[in-house]
Amino acid sequence: MTEPTPTTKTGLLELMFLSRETDRREGILTRQGKGWFQIGGGGHEALAALAPLLMTDDFIFPHYRDRALVMARGVSVHDLALQFFGKRGSSSGGRQLPGHFSDRQRNIWSLASPTGSNLLPACGVAWGMRLDGRADVVIASVGDAGMRQGEFFEAVSFAIEKNLPVLFLVEDNGYGISTPTLGTNPLRKGLFGEKYVRKFDARVVSEVCRVAASAIDRARAGGGPTILWGELDRLGSHSSSDDHRIYRPAADLKAMSARDPLTLFARQLIADGELDAASWSARQVELAEYVDQEYARAAAADNPAPTETLAHLTGELNANYREEKIHTADGQPWRMLDAVNHVFRESLAEDDKYIFFGEDICDPLGGVFKLTNGLSAKFPGRVFNSPLAEQTIIGVACGLASYGYKPVFEIQFIDFIGTAWNQLVNNLATLRWRSRGEWKSPAVIYAPCGAYLPAGGPWHSQSNEGAFARVPGLRVVEPSTPEDAAGLMHTAMRADDPVLFLLPKHLLRAKRPVPAEIFSIPLGKAKVTVSGADVTVVAWGNCMEKVLQAAGELTGSVSVEVIDLRTIQPWDKPAVSDSVAKTGRLMVAQEDNRSCSVGQMIISELSADGELWRRLKAAPLLVTREDVHIGFNPICEKNCLPTVEQIKAGILALTGETL
Repeated sequence: MTEPTPTTKTGLLELMFLSRETDRREGILTRQGKGWFQIGGGGHEALAALAPLLMTDDFIFPHYRDRALVMARGVSVHDLALQFFGKRGSSSGGRQLPGHFSDRQRNIWSLASPTGSNLLPACGVAWGMRLDGRADVVIASVGDAGMRQGEFFEAVSFAIEKNLPVLFLVEDNGYGISTPTLGTNPLRKGLFGEKYVRKFDARVVSEVCRVAASAIDRARAGGGPTILWGELDRLGSHSSSDDHRIYRPAADLKAMSARDPLTLFARQLIADGELDAASWSARQVELAEYVDQEYARAAAADNPAPTETLAHLTGELNANYREEKIHTADGQPWRMLDAVNHVFRESLAEDDKYIFFGEDICDPLGGVFKLTNGLSAKFPGRVFNSPLAEQTIIGVACGLASYGYKPVFEIQFIDFIGTAWNQLVNNLATLRWRSRGEWKSPAVIYAPCGAYLPAGGPWHSQSNEGAFARVPGLRVVEPSTPEDAAGLMHTAMRADDPVLFLLPKHLLRAKRPVPAEIFSIPLGKAKVTVSGADVTVVAWGNCMEKVLQAAGELTGSVSVEVIDLRTIQPWDKPAVSDSVAKTGRLMVAQEDNRSCSVGQMIISELSADGELWRRLKAAPLLVTREDVHIGFNPICEKNCLPTVEQIKAGILALTGETL
């Protein structure tokens, strides 16, 4: 049968019923052991009335109970059934739980599980619409319990600041799993003024249409965001893992049944003469049979192939890469910050899709490290100061990139990225994989990192690359020279995946001689900085300076081959393996702390290579900061970081030489 559409009232009612029937069928299948998990949308069906108010280019950032809304947008019963069974042909290829809707064709953005995590990316898409001068809108849904996430407040603040065409749809069913939200709901506490809030009964289709139509028209006309506060009921348990009869009074359950949006809408249509009661009863039977058939058909569909587990984690490495000359040095030394600024400036002039955003990056300051000096003056409307909100920076970058812009966003110090961890690892890094490649977020997040500058203290001195290297879906880069910073940044800004670009602070202002001509550099390629025969020393970032000094001081005693890793993830295993096979000895020097670090990863992986292991003349060595924070007093810092003397001692220990 052809599924109904919400263009008529009866079509909308039928869609609402279909949504309820998919809930019913999934509940039965789960209880029969034919499904693993189910999360329903019973009681939220009247929100499907939003769909006819939207245009093709509008976006929906759904809540996991928005099955009726996404069905009204065009997601079929079969699509939902494939998702329930985790089938290969579902929107996530079996990677996402049921209720985590996604449809690139219909601009339904892929939902991640952490509550409220969709709101900042929604602001990113809405900002892209505003930058384009389009009259499109974004609907971003959140539950009443999810409003207590800090991201809700950051998203609303950003939307108001930028006057974005986004509607925050609060689906207030009064519960966060088993906990009533009456006393914790920010809207009930009056934290937002009436200017931005529209309260309505989200059980009643006409009320949904009335309030939402006004807010959507206002957003299209440039009136900015609205918080649509819809009161409704969660008619079932939180999920198949829950039983709401344990914590909800029987009287409440009975009262909810009387407010069922399906019943209310059907009664209204019958009373208005637009629906015949007998015909509606027959139609319900027909629709229920159709749902059963579609779920039976989906159950027989293909499961994910084991060979596809890694598919869509990232795009092809260096898919967009081509070697390009990006600077002629004319014999003049260069600083790393000047090299990065040069690439920023040239890229902004080349493509108006690049957008810069970060704390204090606009002129006259031009960033605390001057990385963006002069950019906002030359490219007004493309370079923006952000609020002091790292989660906003990463979340907006994710949405803006998925919309089609090229965000190059700054975290002022990498130490501060902890507040943005949710957006970094749960949205930016997973979007391509969890949507089976339908969505992607090719943003560059760059940040100064590392120590070897006195008095930075615990939160201005970390490098942290080990924490990021283990996040699937992220590219991680850390250069040590101006030419490599320029060449790698040029490539990162044209890459097809999110890149975390670490810039070692100690080296940012150091003037260094550079090649006469500087070219782009592919990601994932290490560089042999010094050739040698006795021992391989691998480093990156700040530690390269220490390693090169140590190798130079040992000239004549030990022949050291120095490899600058440059890209941390993916790292150039073949280059390092070839060098170790030649020298028979391996040292890794890093300023990150020891446990679960990049250095340990390199040593572990190379040691697992049986052929390479047999060639080793000594056990590999890691020179590193121990598992301790970096203190403010320079004595504290100096005594926890790798030194030239420690690196020299390690090289001599590996080779059995003495000075």
